[in-house]
Amino acid sequence: MVNDLRDAGLDDVEMLLEYQLPLTSKRADVVLCGTHPRTGNSSYVVLELKQWTEAMLKDGTDDVVSIGGYGDHLHPGEQVRRYCVHLTDFVASLADEPHRVTGAAYLHNATDLGVDGLFQLPATEQSRVFTGQGRGTFVDFLRTKLAPESGAAAADELLNAAVRPSKQLMALAAEEVQQREMFNLLDEQQVAYSEVLRAVEASRRGNTKEVIVVTGGPGSGKSVIALSLLGELSRRGRPVLHATGSSAFTQSLRRIAGSRAPRVQQMFKYYNQFIDAEKNGLDVLILDEAHRIKETSTNRYTRASLRTGRPQVEELIDAARVPVFLLDEHQVVRPSERGTVAEIEGAALRMECKVTHIDLDGQFRCGGSRVYEMWVLRLLGLEPGGPIRWEGDDGFELSAALTPSTMELKLAKLLDEGYSARMAAGYCWKWRDPEKGSDSLPEDVVIGDWSKPWNNKRDTSFAGAPGTPYWATDPAGFNQVGCVYTAQGFEYDYGGVIIGPDLVWRTDEWVVRPEYNQDTQLKRGNPTGLERAILNTYKVLLTRSMRGTSVFSTDHETNEMLQRLVRA
Repeated sequence: MVNDLRDAGLDDVEMLLEYQLPLTSKRADVVLCGTHPRTGNSSYVVLELKQWTEAMLKDGTDDVVSIGGYGDHLHPGEQVRRYCVHLTDFVASLADEPHRVTGAAYLHNATDLGVDGLFQLPATEQSRVFTGQGRGTFVDFLRTKLAPESGAAAADELLNAAVRPSKQLMALAAEEVQQREMFNLLDEQQVAYSEVLRAVEASRRGNTKEVIVVTGGPGSGKSVIALSLLGELSRRGRPVLHATGSSAFTQSLRRIAGSRAPRVQQMFKYYNQFIDAEKNGLDVLILDEAHRIKETSTNRYTRASLRTGRPQVEELIDAARVPVFLLDEHQVVRPSERGTVAEIEGAALRMECKVTHIDLDGQFRCGGSRVYEMWVLRLLGLEPGGPIRWEGDDGFELSAALTPSTMELKLAKLLDEGYSARMAAGYCWKWRDPEKGSDSLPEDVVIGDWSKPWNNKRDTSFAGAPGTPYWATDPAGFNQVGCVYTAQGFEYDYGGVIIGPDLVWRTDEWVVRPEYNQDTQLKRGNPTGLERAILNTYKVLLTRSMRGTSVFSTDHETNEMLQRLVRA
C-alpha cells in the first residue's frame, strides 16, 4: 500500500492500520485519510486487503466466496461496503455526509481471471474490487478520492469524532422496532417507560445526568420496556443504543428486530464495547439483563492501553446521559457478575449521579402466576420460610417427573399440539465438541439409559440443531438440552428442568456441591459466590416457562422431596 500511494503521488496521505470500527471488535485493514481533490473536504477510503490468488463465487449466492482450501468467506467487496456503512452509521461527523467514505477490496496477488467471479457483485462507491493485475486502475481510483496533500487533519477528525448512531440509522430502527411491537405496556411497565422519557428530556434541558434502575422478576416486562424505549427514542432522534452481556440474547434480538433492515442489528451491543466510549456520547444507553454486568470489561483480547481496571458499571454509566439498567438480582449466575442494585447505586453515588429506582411488581411470565414465582423462590431458599407444597394455580401447571424420559414425552406431546417447549439442565455434564467428520452432536447429558446432546455450541446450525443464540426460539431446539446461558433472557410455553448433582436435598436443607458442576467459568470466580450462583442458575431455568414447568432431579432423595411437594 505504501508503494501504491507513492506511485499515486499521495505520500502525505495518512494510513490508519487495523482501524477498529466504533463499538465493535471488527477491524478494517487500512483507512486512508486525506482531502478530496475536488471538494477540499476530508475524504476517507476504507480498504480490505486480500492475499488471495484465486477465488470463486459460491453457487446460488451473490455475496459468498469460496477459497480453495480455506472455506467460505463473505465477498470482500460486500465486507468493505459494510465497514463503510458502519462508519457512517456511528461516526457523528460522517453521518450527514456518507459520500465522504468510499471503499474497495484490493486483491494485490490476484489476476482478473483468477477472481473473475467476484466481479459479478455490482460495484458501488463503497464496494469496488481491484486486483494486482489492475494496479494502475487502483492507483487512478485513489487519485480520484485523495489529493496530494497532508491527511493528518482528516485522520485526527476521524479518530477524535464522537461515536453515536446516525439519524438515518435511528429512523430505520424506529420503523423496524415499532412495527414489531405486539404488546401494550401495563402499570409499572408504563411508569418505567415514562420515567426514562422524562429523564431524557430533563437531561437535555438541564445538561444533567440521571441513572435509572428498573428491577423485576422473570417476565415482568423488562425487555418489553427496553425495546419500546429503543423504538420511541429512535423515533425522536435521541442517540440511543441497546446492550446486554449475553451473546445469545443480543444475537436473537438482532435477528428479531433487524430481520427486514439488517443495519438495525448494529443498535444492539455488548457491555464490554463501551470501555473507551465518549463520555455522555449517547443520550440513552439501555442495559438489558444488567445482572450480567461484570467486574471489568477487560479480557485476553483487550489492548494494554485499555486495561485500566475500571469497573464495568462505571464505564456504562459514563457512556450516556441517562443509562437505564434493567435487572433481576436473582439471575446472577456467575460469581464474576456484579449486576446488583447496590453495585449500580454505589457507582452512581461515587460518580455524583442522581438515581431513580423503579420496581416492576407485575408478573407476566409463568402464566402471570405470583404463586409459582414465590414457590420457586421458597424452594431454593432465595426467600425465607423454606419449601412449600404446590397448591395449584389456574394460570400455571407444575409437575414433578419420575424420569427424564417421561418429562420428554410430556413435552413432546405439547410440542405436537403447537406449543413451544424446551428442556434445560444444570451444567453438570461435560460438553464435548463433535468428533471430526461427525454429522451429529455428542449425547453428553446422560441419565441412566436416557441421553441427549447439549445445545449446539456454534452460532450457526449444525446437524439439524440451531445455533446457540437461537436454541430457545427455533423449534429444532427441543432436540437438545439447553444450559442457563442459552435459556437466560428467553421464554417458551412449557419447560422441563433437570436439577443435576450439584444441588441436592439432604434431610431438611439444600447441599450445594460445586465439584459436580462442569462450568469452568463459574469455578474461576470467587468461591464465596459459587453457592448463590448455582441456586440462581436453577431459579433462572425454573422461570423460563409461561404455561407450565416439569422438574426432575438426578438425585433420588431430592426427586422424592420434589414429588412430595408437587404431588396433587
